[in-house]
Parts: sequence; C-alpha cells; structure tokens
Amino acid sequence: MNVSPVNTPRGIDRRRLLQLGGALAATTSLAACSGSGSAGTGGAGDKNKGSLTVWSWQGPATALKALVPEFRRKHPGIEVTVEDIGNPAIWDKITTAMAAGGEGLADVLHIGVDYLPGYTEKFPEGLADLGELGAAKYRGAFAPGLWRTVSPTGSRVNALPWEANSAGFWYRADLFEKAGVDAGALATWDDVVEAGKKIKADTGTRLIGIDKPASQADAANFFQMLLQLQGAFYFNADGDITLDSPEAVRAMKIIKRMNDSGLVSDFSGGWNTMVSSLKKSTVAVQPMPTWFGGVIEREVPQQKGKWRVQLPPAVRPGGSRSATVNSTHLAVAGSSPHQAAAWTFVEYVLTRPASQARIYRDQAIAPALMKAYDDAAFHEPSAYFGGQKRGEVFLKALKAPSPSFTYSSDYARALKVVTDAQTRVLLKGADPAGALHDAADRLGKQTGRKVVR
Repeated sequence: MNVSPVNTPRGIDRRRLLQLGGALAATTSLAACSGSGSAGTGGAGDKNKGSLTVWSWQGPATALKALVPEFRRKHPGIEVTVEDIGNPAIWDKITTAMAAGGEGLADVLHIGVDYLPGYTEKFPEGLADLGELGAAKYRGAFAPGLWRTVSPTGSRVNALPWEANSAGFWYRADLFEKAGVDAGALATWDDVVEAGKKIKADTGTRLIGIDKPASQADAANFFQMLLQLQGAFYFNADGDITLDSPEAVRAMKIIKRMNDSGLVSDFSGGWNTMVSSLKKSTVAVQPMPTWFGGVIEREVPQQKGKWRVQLPPAVRPGGSRSATVNSTHLAVAGSSPHQAAAWTFVEYVLTRPASQARIYRDQAIAPALMKAYDDAAFHEPSAYFGGQKRGEVFLKALKAPSPSFTYSSDYARALKVVTDAQTRVLLKGADPAGALHDAADRLGKQTGRKVVR
C-alpha cells in the first residue's frame, strides 16, 4: 500500500521491509560502536553554499531533478545532484551508511513512512533535527496528522512531509451501471458487500482482489486501510500492540464476509496479478490510495471513461470516510557537513506550492502541503475519469481530521503476523477474532511490546 515510486509498483516493498527490520536489529551494536564517527557531527554549515547529494527513487527522483535548475537560479551557491537509487535498494543503502556512522550517506534522503521509525529508533543521530534549522514554523502547513509522524515528541523534527496519500475507492463505473448499483449510495462496507453480490450476479465480475495466501508481504493492504478508516492501527501512540482491537476484528470480519460470499479474487503474486486484473477486468473495485489513479491510466489506457473514484465508504454507519493511509518525507542526514544548505533545498521543494504543483503535474505525486492545492492543477477535470476532478476528491480527505499512525520499528513484524492471520481467515475459515488474538500474542512475544486489550 505504501509509497511511492512512479513507473514501478507504487508501494513500499514490505518483504524488503521485513528483511530491513532484521538488518536494523543486526546493525544496532555496530551503530553504537560507530556513534563517535561522523553521524550527527556534521554541523549546520552555510545555508547558501554547499554541494548536495539527494537519494530518491524512480518518479520522485525525476521530479526532484526537474526542480534543480530553477533552484540553482535562486541559490547559485548550492550544487545539487539527485541520484535515483531505486526502490527497494535505497533502504539497504541508507541502513548500511547509517550503520557506518553516516559514511557515504547522501545529504538529503527520501524516506517512506514505513521506514522512518526504524531509522530514527535504531540510529538516533542518523537524521538531523530540522527543528534547529527552522522547520517548526511549518507545523501547521501539512495534512492533519502528518506532523506527529515527523515529530513524534513535538520537539525534534526528523523530516518534512512530501507525499500524502488518502484512502480511495476506485471503481468501474460501467460495471456498476450495468448492475444498477449507485456507487454514491454506498455508505458503509456492508453496503459494498451487498452491492458486490449484485455486480457479480449481473456481470460475473468479483468485487475486489486480495493476495489470499500472502505470497507478498503487502497482502494486508485492504485490511490496513479498513483499520485506518476507523482511526486504528497495529500499535497505539505509546507503541503498544492493538492488533486484536474491536476495530481490527471488525475489519477482518468484513473481509471474511466478502470472501465467504465469493466476492474476493485471489491476487496471489501481488503487483503483477493486480495489473493483470486491470487488463482482464476481473474485479470491479480497487480500494487503493491516491496514487493508484496514475497506475490505472498507464496500465489500461483503453478503459478511458470507464473508471471513477470516490472516498471509500465508512466501516461503521456515520464513521469516517477519510484517512491518510501513507506518506513519504524528505530528511537531512545527521552526518552531512552541509545541513543548512540541505535544509534550503528541502524547504524549497516541500514548502513552496509552486514546487509541489509542478511535481503533481509531472509525476501525479499528491502533496502533503495543503497550500499547494490552491493551484489549478488539482482542480482540473480528468477525461480518463469521466470528467471527475480527482484532486478535489482527495483534497476533501486531506482536509478531514486524521490521526497519525504509529508504525514503530516493529511494523514489519506486525505485517507478517497480520498477513498470516488473514490467510487463516481466507483459506481456512478461521474466526477473525481468534486469528487476530493469536497474532497479537505472537507479536508481543516477538517484540516484548505490551498487548492492549
């Protein structure tokens, strides 16, 4: 589900994340030994002078490169080289450099929300405190809930938000119309289940797709979205485990009901299977974040006019239909000798509406910066989506109150036990409450974290 390559599967490779979790744990002692090295000792430097290296991946790297010429015209004393490291290669590269005390680390780092807690918890000096460089003044500039993600304690600022993706309900309008289903009338996911039965009966198309055997580590994307729509997650704000909360059980029961009704297509194989489903029209709904619209346009241009998007139905009657389900951020390395200049670049990219509007036009990356949405780019009708103004759909979600979600350094382990529990429910008919109860206990034993019930 998570963020954000363009031209490759837009999502953090969670199998890679699980491996990174082990790598972080294994390198903790090394980081401690090398703590007296360069990490955190670079100093601020000159805000108008320096030679910077930026690490990102695919589409975002292309967007950053496009901004460099105009940045250089305004800041001629700062040279910027953007490197497309690739995703997931970037995570290993950052980990290795931080474990070496920052040796070889870029000045500016593009980091997904899944990975940020792992870096900050395992390498406390790995990232510069942007609060000391002036970031605090932007506290209210980004989508609700995201400031706590980058500044959990309210003082130190580990990064600035770049991309903010909201939960979306992408659906085949032609199939809904053929079945006589009004998508706008679907208030809850229970309504969606009933609509799914009618769509399948009238068109032969299943409702959604899930990687039932969890062949890929991101198989619980939909479950996680249902959790976040309820303001819940795998951990609470204190880092305690909430994996078998009433919200989690409710989400898993919805999934089981869909599966028991024959509405779930098996997406074993992950991304490639999902893309194939788009081309073969095997599902009517894709419950995916903001960025997924670009994937649909790219993969099935022949389906122009057949797709629409709206905010997802609530999990419970009257519940929220909005959630910022993932994000990416730009951080400055604690080892950088040019922290002030790096901050000048980060500030230029992430706090200027013009920068973010250009990135959206070029790469369809939805910004966390709320002021950016004043630009006409976010209010233009899309011919592909039947004249819908997609930017306005998701702007409504970003304006809504949204909690921050605590990923923690044990997020990868949580994903593993969640996908195992979901597989038991989907393939073996396990009781959702029991499967999640076992998963929570298992995660508690693995991490030493408290299980809250």
